Amino acid sequence: MAFLGTAVWRVFGYRHPLGPLCRARCYSVQSEFTTEKSVPYAKTLKQEDGLSGPTKPLPRAADAVVIGGGSLGCQTLYHLCKMGMTNVVLLERDRLTAGTTWHTAGLLWQLRPSDTEVELLAHTRRVVSSELEAETGLETGWIQNGGLFIASNKQRLDEYKRLMSLGKVYGIESHVLSPAETKELYPLMNVKDLYGTLYVPKDGTMDPAGTCTTLSRAATARGAMVIENCPVTGIQVQTDHMGVRRVKAVETDFGTIETPCVVNCAGVWATKLGKMVGVNVPLIAMHHAYVVTERIEGIQNMPNVRDHDASVYLRLQGDALSVGGYEQNPIFWDEVSDKFAFSLFNLDWDVFMQHIEGAINRVPALEQTGIKSTVCGPGPGCGSSTARPVGMMLGGGCGKELAHWIIHGRPEKDMYGYDIRRFHHSLTNNNRWIRERSHESYAKNYSVVFPFDEPLAGRKMRKDPFHQLLQEQGCVFQERHGWERPGWFHKEGPAPVLDYDYYGAYGIPTHSDYKYNQLLGKEYTFDFPPHHDTIRDECMTCRKAVAVFNMSYFGKFYLTGPDAKKAADWLFTADVNKAPGSTVYTCMLNEKGGTESDLTVSRLEPGPAHLPLTPESNGDAYYMAVGGGVAQHNWSHIRTVLQDKGFICTLTDHSEDMGMISIQGPKSRDLLQEVLDTDLSNEAFPFSTHKIVTAAGHKVSLCGEVVVRQVVWPSLVSRSQEFGAVCEGLWWAWTDGSMTAPPLGLVTFNSHSLLHSLLSFFYSLTLSFHFSLFLSHSLLSFTRSPFSSFLSFSFAVSLFEVFIFPFLLLSLTLFNFPSLPLCNFLLVYSLNSFSHCQHSESVGL
Repeated sequence: MAFLGTAVWRVFGYRHPLGPLCRARCYSVQSEFTTEKSVPYAKTLKQEDGLSGPTKPLPRAADAVVIGGGSLGCQTLYHLCKMGMTNVVLLERDRLTAGTTWHTAGLLWQLRPSDTEVELLAHTRRVVSSELEAETGLETGWIQNGGLFIASNKQRLDEYKRLMSLGKVYGIESHVLSPAETKELYPLMNVKDLYGTLYVPKDGTMDPAGTCTTLSRAATARGAMVIENCPVTGIQVQTDHMGVRRVKAVETDFGTIETPCVVNCAGVWATKLGKMVGVNVPLIAMHHAYVVTERIEGIQNMPNVRDHDASVYLRLQGDALSVGGYEQNPIFWDEVSDKFAFSLFNLDWDVFMQHIEGAINRVPALEQTGIKSTVCGPGPGCGSSTARPVGMMLGGGCGKELAHWIIHGRPEKDMYGYDIRRFHHSLTNNNRWIRERSHESYAKNYSVVFPFDEPLAGRKMRKDPFHQLLQEQGCVFQERHGWERPGWFHKEGPAPVLDYDYYGAYGIPTHSDYKYNQLLGKEYTFDFPPHHDTIRDECMTCRKAVAVFNMSYFGKFYLTGPDAKKAADWLFTADVNKAPGSTVYTCMLNEKGGTESDLTVSRLEPGPAHLPLTPESNGDAYYMAVGGGVAQHNWSHIRTVLQDKGFICTLTDHSEDMGMISIQGPKSRDLLQEVLDTDLSNEAFPFSTHKIVTAAGHKVSLCGEVVVRQVVWPSLVSRSQEFGAVCEGLWWAWTDGSMTAPPLGLVTFNSHSLLHSLLSFFYSLTLSFHFSLFLSHSLLSFTRSPFSSFLSFSFAVSLFEVFIFPFLLLSLTLFNFPSLPLCNFLLVYSLNSFSHCQHSESVGL
């Protein structure tokens, strides 16, 4: 019997040491796996010897087919049936829980920094702890022993206090405990290095086998079919009369099931399943491990523990503990085997040992405790950066939202963080981006979630022609949708983003004197960040004079075709069918009244093509500028509307072909007049005008808007000399030698939206935000104190609950009302030729 402490080190003496080369690059393996295992569950669903063929005959057709019999697949099937769709089938290639679910730790923590995830977790707990047992009479294996989060520093304790406050909103009981109170609750714990803990009494542990068995029985009792030992070999698609590819059937070696809907719940095998229909699922598999100890005296009835700073968790396992965590050097599983079902990998102690050290520090009794078994299985890379692994914790909530999405066309909650449309299509098939972002998300899974954090992985995927010039000016870039967008400007010189160093893992040397990373480290606070004063100075510069913002990361779409006007009337809340050459700031809503986007729409003059500035059009044509961070989501929403409504239109994406600059401030007109050959007076260029003009000898599109004025040009770094005159003219033009136009960042730009009562996606607007609530936001802009703001907001919300329709009409009027003080201009600049290929999508033509 090995002990977790000194005995484990003795085990290393019998292992062949890794060579220097292997140490440097041994982070991706074609792993050997074994069916020999010892797992901490009394009941594990295992394949029966000699079983071949599906457990039930396949039906001819189904309303939906769920592929994957893990936690999420079973939860989705159960909720589909509960919502009334009972003609559904779940196909599992082996047995239920095979692959990743059967060996999961099954922990459920109710508090997370995301309000959406708190709601999803609450639903999972409700289903597993009470609803299933009440419905079926079967126990799921739920154990409510509580959860304890460990704070080893002040910042972590501050995060826990914020979590506790969030929990109060949702009725989740939680308590911040002192070290002494923690010791009283958990006598075996070392509390000498603690600042405090967060205790949630109603956290607990789920049993994978018991939960999935109960879910499947509840679903089959309502009419669903669960068919095991039936691998999917293909998915048939067909093209409808609008040119849209839709699912037709699911193929297996034992028959075909006709269905209009397939739900991919295949876990680490989801990537292969997605390729069957041409969908890139940005996911990569990794080894994830824990060990189960021998009996520990006095551990019974203790809460589960998460020591985030040590990146380790301690799960109560009867009279023992399961010890696991998230290391900075996880092993990637590149060649995922289709034969892997109830198998495990051999545990790599070189990787896992860091968790042992953290566990022993937290519970010293573990040093003399034996190891009963090791569990090392596959798991998807975690975090919001890539395809999000749901796991058992979030399975219930996500299963319900998936079911609602399938039946009603959209989820009830704001599920943007789980929507594959949050990724730009250029990233979902980029192996470097997927690998780096998956690693960083895994390695930082237990890190404090700060509001100003930025990823170091997967950077510099999309850059505009101004990137190098802005970097030389001290720009601190932010990553959005793969773009490097300017965040704010550091006054002490350039702070470039460097290639990802995997935090020193796999023998890759960490960057020394990494200025960008050092600046981010200073921003890790829940208080005002150090760059707050810089933003203040930038805001004052823009307010008193003039400033230039690089908005090139924005999405830039054209909508043309015979039904373009009908589509625009359906898509946008404001009336965008003004005279050609007009621009309107508006929203896009979904059928439930939730907000999909805020954007500007310009109606274009019909005429020949001058791409990328204007498309060819003999009728109605529209140019849309949408937030860069949600461009793919907006693109998908517009396409879906065109397809579902049968509008004969062409939607074209020129985001890569054009850049965009916003000029703001009371002297913006004076600055622009220096480089343009057009009269910008109110009479010649009234509010919301859109024109093609000449700047520094090149054609640009100029638009006077409410808050934004932007310049757009082709992303041709190799020909940057052609627009250099325009850039320099905007940033360093003088009027009587006294006015300059410094480049500013998007943090300052977003700060101005508060002044002008403009809504911002993610912050003011979400997918569940109802447009009628815009009036409450508008009322806030007329108040001057926090108390009056609170009163006006509460009053407005109360009114909307009773008078939704009339206030919706008023909101539509207010949203298109040009009452803001600044005179802003949009410049769209283009070279006559460009090398980037445009990405276009034609619907029905």
